[in-house]
Amino acid sequence: MQLTTEEVLKIAHLSRLKMTQEEAEKFAPQLSDFLEHAKMLEEVDTNNVEAIAQITGLKDIFFKDEVRNSDITQELLKQSPQPVKENMIQVPKTI
Repeated sequence: MQLTTEEVLKIAHLSRLKMTQEEAEKFAPQLSDFLEHAKMLEEVDTNNVEAIAQITGLKDIFFKDEVRNSDITQELLKQSPQPVKENMIQVPKTI
C-alpha cells in the first residue's frame, strides 16, 4: 500500500502535526514501508493464544484518599521559587 502525499498530509492534520508538502513527500514512502511491515502481523495465527493485558502478575493497589494536616506545610511553601498566595503556589498561566 503506497500512501499518497495527500494522505500523509491528512494523517498529519488528524494527528495535529504541522507538516509541509516537502515533508509529506519525504515521509510518504517511509510510512508506506512501515504499514507494509505492520500488515505482516495479520498473517500471524493467534487462534490458540490467550489474550493478556500484562505479563508481570502485578495488580493495581488502591489506597483510600485521606486529607491530613501536616505540620511542615509552611516550611515547604517557603521553599517555592514561585509566589505563594493563600497557602497555594502561584504558577504562570498556561494556554
